[in-house]
Amino acid sequence: MVNRQIFSKSTWQQVLPKIVLSPSLIVVFAFVYGFIIYTGYLSASDSRMMPSYDWVGFVNYSKLFALRHWKIAITNLAVFGTLYIGICMILGLTLAIFLDQKIRFEGVIRPIFLYPMALSFIVTGTAWKWFLDPGIGLETIVQTWGFEGFSFRWIKDRDMAIYCVVIAAVWQTSGFVMAMFLAGLRGIDDEILKAARIDGATPFKLYTKIVIPILKPIFLSAFVVLAHMAIKSYDLVVALTNGGPGRATELPATFMYSYTFTRNQMGIGASSAIIMLMTIAAIIVPYLYAELRERKSD
Repeated sequence: MVNRQIFSKSTWQQVLPKIVLSPSLIVVFAFVYGFIIYTGYLSASDSRMMPSYDWVGFVNYSKLFALRHWKIAITNLAVFGTLYIGICMILGLTLAIFLDQKIRFEGVIRPIFLYPMALSFIVTGTAWKWFLDPGIGLETIVQTWGFEGFSFRWIKDRDMAIYCVVIAAVWQTSGFVMAMFLAGLRGIDDEILKAARIDGATPFKLYTKIVIPILKPIFLSAFVVLAHMAIKSYDLVVALTNGGPGRATELPATFMYSYTFTRNQMGIGASSAIIMLMTIAAIIVPYLYAELRERKSD
């Protein structure tokens, strides 16, 4: 009788978490993976203003890559993604090394760098739009200080507007990257660094030959996070420039929304969404595979 009670109790303890989590899992599969499959189907259909179930295969994809607007969005993404990821990496690592020197008031400085990440991209885009606007922002403020020849109109310039998006995105995310690198730096064994200093390693060689190689997993993690955020960037661009001037700051996410809900080309919009999904998967899946292999080997 006791054995039956123990068995039934242990069985119930194993089954109960599955019962509790099953509604959430069903919702996730339905509203995440289900809609991914549905979007994939729409990308191969003749959908325009409303969903259509006339199968056209890869016609929408061929139309997509023939569109000049899509090529502009891809080019802008290449510029934005390269600068965004590169600057965030460099700035985040530099700030982390600076804070790792056990400076005074670190507890105050660190939250200041992390604060922008607490804001939504809509708030960031709106704030930077006001700041960069020539009529009310930086240009006007500097001119009121007596520098009447000062001009800063990047947000209105087709050739420079994309860099305004980079500035706003770096401002928001570099603190998060700093926190990742700082955690990695604090996890390095001090005995390794002390041994290197005893052997006569200069601070430059200490970081380039020992610290940075140890931080390779952090670099990879930061790259995956930043690349994912760059590919799906939408709200920051809409709030800051709305894709303009013209299409100077058009990105794949804004292209997808425009063609799906404004231009009534749902099939093409869905195909662009699938391309974005495949790009993100091409970055995340190898990373997860490498992580799983490393854990198994450990």
